[in-house]
Amino acid sequence: MLNRNSSSPKVYHNVIELLVTEEVQEQLKKVPHNLQPYIEPVEVATYALNRLPALYASSEEGQKRQLKYARQQLQEQITLAVRQGIMAVQRDPIRNSTPLSWISDDRLEAAQRALEALRLVLNRPDLSWETLVPVVRQALYKAARKQKH
Repeated sequence: MLNRNSSSPKVYHNVIELLVTEEVQEQLKKVPHNLQPYIEPVEVATYALNRLPALYASSEEGQKRQLKYARQQLQEQITLAVRQGIMAVQRDPIRNSTPLSWISDDRLEAAQRALEALRLVLNRPDLSWETLVPVVRQALYKAARKQKH
């Protein structure tokens, strides 16, 4: 969606997400270290967010108002929802879940095909996403040096 007054996309945020993220970080500092590996912060935040009202803002001023309102009127609810989320998530440490991905399957497949093509072009079957940037940088450097000579 475009903003009528400019060509830039209109952005909106749920300010509750910011406050929940802060609260999760604070409360997880108090969790015993031996339990921390069993608690996924994203799952705690998701649990809490599903129990709290959304407060969206599309301007800096609106965001400030929503944050002020949430801190004054909803902080206790946020704290409680996060506490309950931590308890719910740690209650079942054996469960296994597959996190959502920001990349669609089609885009992921296209990215994998591109990586495979680069492996062939660069003659580097060991190329991975972790090594991609340094390997490409080195290949470009070598190509530039060959052009100079």
